[in-house]
Amino acid sequence: MKWRPPINARCLKAALVLCLSVFISSCAVAPIVIVGGASGVAAQQYAKSHPESVKRTTSAIRKSVKDITPEQEYYIGRSVAATVLKQYPPYADQQANRYINLLGQSLARASDRPETFGGYRFLILDSQEINAFAAPGGLILITRGMLHLCRSEDEAAAVLAHEIAHVENNHGLSVIKETRILSALGILASEGTKMLSGGLLAPVVEDFEGSVGDIAFTLLHGGYSRELERQADESSIVLLRRVGYDPGALVTMLHEMDKRMAPSGSGYAKTHPDPKERIQSIENVIGVSSPVAVPREREERFRRFIAGV
Repeated sequence: MKWRPPINARCLKAALVLCLSVFISSCAVAPIVIVGGASGVAAQQYAKSHPESVKRTTSAIRKSVKDITPEQEYYIGRSVAATVLKQYPPYADQQANRYINLLGQSLARASDRPETFGGYRFLILDSQEINAFAAPGGLILITRGMLHLCRSEDEAAAVLAHEIAHVENNHGLSVIKETRILSALGILASEGTKMLSGGLLAPVVEDFEGSVGDIAFTLLHGGYSRELERQADESSIVLLRRVGYDPGALVTMLHEMDKRMAPSGSGYAKTHPDPKERIQSIENVIGVSSPVAVPREREERFRRFIAGV
């Protein structure tokens, strides 16, 4: 399965303008004149003087973020993935990438969100850093360092299931900064429900281009909240059970991470909660269960795969 190249900036702008139509159509706001253009300062001043109106309209805009179309999410996700690939080069081995795609696809199809606009895509990154990323729309990237940490296909599946769960639960779109929403609010309020002209359209497009940066920063530097990580862990447990993998592999993988990663280190350690916290939470969900019998064929194909990575 081929990895599609990232879209260019022009396509992204077009996609973001499409996103804008969702916001405009969902907000019925009385026209407001904002002197000096639609700046963030003006939006904040309006917010202070009209708190109830802002609350209602911001609620509508937040709902619109959740209702971004699958196509718009796809274009945003490709741009986020392109940002990640600037820091982590792709691993060129086609056979290894084919294996990780087959494994990932078998998991994705059993998830609560088996289809996305562009389909799920999995790519190995040529880095020894222990890390994995999920961009909106189903673009999932995993480093060679993370794969080398896996001692079985079940553990590799556990990592991919966790990343698929972020896509399934729309966690990527949920981290768009509220300041960008407020800035867009000020601009949209100034025009009511009319289509924006060129002078006001540019700053709105810039705000939503910045949303790509918000998501990329979360994946590369900030990390999701503990609550979102807990939700991803719980969803991945359900997914692993559906496909026939051992959900306990998520626990054994986290134990291995705890041994190998310094708490103040980079990569996964920087963007995820302490493994010990996650292990306790996961074990509470899994409870007492019998070990999953691992077919010999599964062991052998993983051994062949990891030897080439």
